[in-house]
Amino acid sequence: MSAVLDASNTPTSTLQVKPLEPTIGAEVSGVDLRQPLSIVQRDEIKSLLLKHRVLFFRDQPINHEQQVAFARQFGKIYAHPNTRRTESRFDPTTADSHRISATEARKVYKIQGSRWHTDTSWLVRPAWGAVLREVDIPPVGGDTVWANGHLVYESLSDEVKARIADVYVVHDFQSALKRVNLDYPIVAHPLVRVHPETGEKILWLNFSQNPTVVGWDRAESDALIAELERAYHRPEFHVRFKWSKHALAFWDNRAGLHYAVNNYGDYPRELERVLIEDFDALPHY
Repeated sequence: MSAVLDASNTPTSTLQVKPLEPTIGAEVSGVDLRQPLSIVQRDEIKSLLLKHRVLFFRDQPINHEQQVAFARQFGKIYAHPNTRRTESRFDPTTADSHRISATEARKVYKIQGSRWHTDTSWLVRPAWGAVLREVDIPPVGGDTVWANGHLVYESLSDEVKARIADVYVVHDFQSALKRVNLDYPIVAHPLVRVHPETGEKILWLNFSQNPTVVGWDRAESDALIAELERAYHRPEFHVRFKWSKHALAFWDNRAGLHYAVNNYGDYPRELERVLIEDFDALPHY
């Protein structure tokens, strides 16, 4: 007995995709993030994310619960320990998202500028994805920039690639963790990380967490870190996103770094972030 599939009943995608740069970033439309995704939409968004590394959605008037529900379709949520959490009005015991507040950064953590960084790299198993939603943005300024970590790695000379092939770098978040009384060891990750799904080599470090090369002389380590930071500053590897009302960004935290542009004075810029846990038992190196 055989069956004939009716192609007219096969789900099709409604997504429209606009690449923003040849190397990284795309805007996606044709989907309402307030509603559950179809399997086709979810899989296509994940495929687009692996290709473009960061996706942007505009005109999405979603609330806290809808943002968390969207992120949950891609994995388990990670509750960050050291920022002001957003409690669900349906379940006040949970705090699946948290606020990224310029006011809090300036007053509590004494952070005045920004550095290239990746989220939760202080964990043994960092979050693989992040969903960031506009809450209160300045009328001008406050953009966020993402960089393609694979192309940054490929831009290095063969000599530098050979030097860093087996290097581990410390990610030190202790000063922030102590403020919330979290006892967590200082970790080190390979400087060159192999992306577990694309197989690309990624130059992966956190310039905001006192990176130092394990086993190297301090001066030699500092010189390398400075050279790598200059490589990340090259604009041909970037996409710069201008936030707007009801905008949302979804990025692959394993694929590179990002940078919050602090050019808006004392404005209380605020966004809400949901982190998605790594889905494998062990980190990929």
